[in-house]
Amino acid sequence: MRTIQTLLLTCITLIAFNAYAQDVDEIIANYFENTGGLENWENLEGMKIVAKVPQGGMEIPIEIVQMTGGKQYTKVIVQGQEVMQGVFDGEVMWSTNFQTMKAEKSDAESTEMMKLNANDFPSEFIDYKEKGYTLELMGTESFEGTETYKLKLTKEPVTIDGEQVEDVTYYYFDTEAFVPIAQESEMKMGPQKGAISQIKMSDYQEVDGLYVPFSMTQGVKDGASQPIIIESIELNPEIDDSVFAFPTE
Repeated sequence: MRTIQTLLLTCITLIAFNAYAQDVDEIIANYFENTGGLENWENLEGMKIVAKVPQGGMEIPIEIVQMTGGKQYTKVIVQGQEVMQGVFDGEVMWSTNFQTMKAEKSDAESTEMMKLNANDFPSEFIDYKEKGYTLELMGTESFEGTETYKLKLTKEPVTIDGEQVEDVTYYYFDTEAFVPIAQESEMKMGPQKGAISQIKMSDYQEVDGLYVPFSMTQGVKDGASQPIIIESIELNPEIDDSVFAFPTE
């Protein structure tokens, strides 16, 4: 009798798990369908965002570029000078030191973490199973008055201070539009280590057939946040590879 009960419990668990997994895949399929189609996303080779960040009564211009293969940079214009941050050419990660205004390579752990995420553009949800990621539906949850599906994305472990830790991000998808309106993850390094980073996204607009958010805020959950005023988004921009390379004197 106990054997029969065990078999029944196993069957019920497997059925529930399959239905659960299907729900996750349906959410992701609807997301791509509602934002331009999976094929168009897969064919995307790059994106350039021109924006401004309000700070101290001023608006600081920034330019964010992401390309296939993980190549990326953030360019900040400070008092007329271009300051490069988070630049990655596929192998080397570097930034401009704000004090010396000289380029400095990132530490080995940060660089390896960037390499792990190199295949995530234009979306970490594309072929997430083939990448070795897992995606779980945690249920529905109200996020600032909007009913959402809460999804948990677990990627490869990352190495922090010599120890491997989980790389987990929670996404909140609008249950009607099937687009993410927020994402949360634990900060794993820096002065705010242990706090929950939160990015909010809204005002999805069409750009060359794809729908992307034009309003974003970034900050700490239940704490201060920084709005990003997006002025324009360009798909498949022509960017010279030399821009990503570590500068040599």
